[in-house]
Amino acid sequence: MTYHPADTRYDSMIYNRLGASGLKLPAISLGLWHNFGEDTPHQTKRAIVQTAFDAGITHFDIANNYGPPPGSAEVAFGEIMRTDFRDFRDELIISSKAGYNMWNGPYGEWGSRKYMVASCDQSLKRTGLDYFDIFYSHRFDPDTPLEETMGALDYIVRSGRALYAGVTTYNSEQTRRAAAILRDLGTPMVIHQPSYNILERWVERDGLKDTLRDLGIGSIAFLPLAQGVLTNKYLKGIPAGSRASQGKSLNPDAISDARIAMVRSLNDMAAGRGQTLAQMALAWVLRDGGITSALIGASRPEQVADCVGAIRNLSFTPDELALIDQISL
Repeated sequence: MTYHPADTRYDSMIYNRLGASGLKLPAISLGLWHNFGEDTPHQTKRAIVQTAFDAGITHFDIANNYGPPPGSAEVAFGEIMRTDFRDFRDELIISSKAGYNMWNGPYGEWGSRKYMVASCDQSLKRTGLDYFDIFYSHRFDPDTPLEETMGALDYIVRSGRALYAGVTTYNSEQTRRAAAILRDLGTPMVIHQPSYNILERWVERDGLKDTLRDLGIGSIAFLPLAQGVLTNKYLKGIPAGSRASQGKSLNPDAISDARIAMVRSLNDMAAGRGQTLAQMALAWVLRDGGITSALIGASRPEQVADCVGAIRNLSFTPDELALIDQISL
């Protein structure tokens, strides 16, 4: 069946400016880290992406190693682009990344110029795209000069393979150094993708949010729902089919009785705000404008619709923020 996007897709979504750049991102973006590999039916993937776009989500985030197996998420998204979104490429912001292991030998991971450029070319081939809107260094490489990694990003942008450059998981000191190198090269860093949620706040301890604000760099938080922990999924323990039960990326040992009790208290608070727990968790990430977009994942279209509902109430009273801290810290 031919997909026709909703005419109302831009009526409700909030679009935030990405740092000092001219680009805007939706407050909620969709990541393809999980549920877009060969272990998920393709029709489910199509339904998730279609639901997201119908709700105004214009940013889709992938990486070379997403799957399983690695690379398969890019292949799946490329097929969705061909069948459903061919006529809407200019309405989309598509990002990919390079940094983790992708092929055998000494050139298949980290941050060398050879790996970064080759990986970008492979990702473009898998997706069938002419360019990425954003291309990231997926992790800091302690053994490669930062000038080389940032020089590779500069080359990727200047050669037309991507429009914007960014980094993920770099700390404040690494980010400042990387941003300075890119600025001198004439390709400014426009975006940083750190993990951030109510239960994991390293960006606050590190001062990264302040660093990004000082540098005029936007941000998109991954794991805003702590891999589903900050939803109703684990309120009664570890359900079958969940990430924790499958041993994928969430250690079941992290779902302790104390953690479940904490999540139940947060869920009660969310209900008092007229929100689901997922909606409140996303609103918290976006609460002060320090984060441009929250990057969600989904295994069903209904989860996307629930998450988008977060934008209906992004404000918190001081007492509410204090209570979240009291419960979670």
